[in-house]
Amino acid sequence: QVQLVESGGGLVQAGGSLRLSCAASGRTISSFAMGWFRQAPGKERELVAMISWSGGSSDYADSVKGRFTISRDNAKNTVYLQMNNLSPGDTAVYYCAADRDSGGWYDTLWDYWGQGTQVTVSS
Repeated sequence: QVQLVESGGGLVQAGGSLRLSCAASGRTISSFAMGWFRQAPGKERELVAMISWSGGSSDYADSVKGRFTISRDNAKNTVYLQMNNLSPGDTAVYYCAADRDSGGWYDTLWDYWGQGTQVTVSS
């Protein structure tokens, strides 16, 4: 079992930045694909970014390309999401996810989930 705990969310003004962290416990995530999803009120949960087990490849939703960066530190069993130039459209609960395989764009493909952290961007 893998337990995931997100942190770093909060309230920020448009144009600002936040860095989310996802700390894993229970077992090492060095062989897991890791991802960040978000869910805004009234909307479905969507993939924001994902990163391969080695960190060698990553992918992003079009809406965040060039603004968000996903990274991982396997020695610390932690994954990060650096979010820059935030806009009100980024307001959502952000979830960390882990997958024993390669993950994917659909949340049903992921094995483990955190509880989420709220990000609110004011205009």
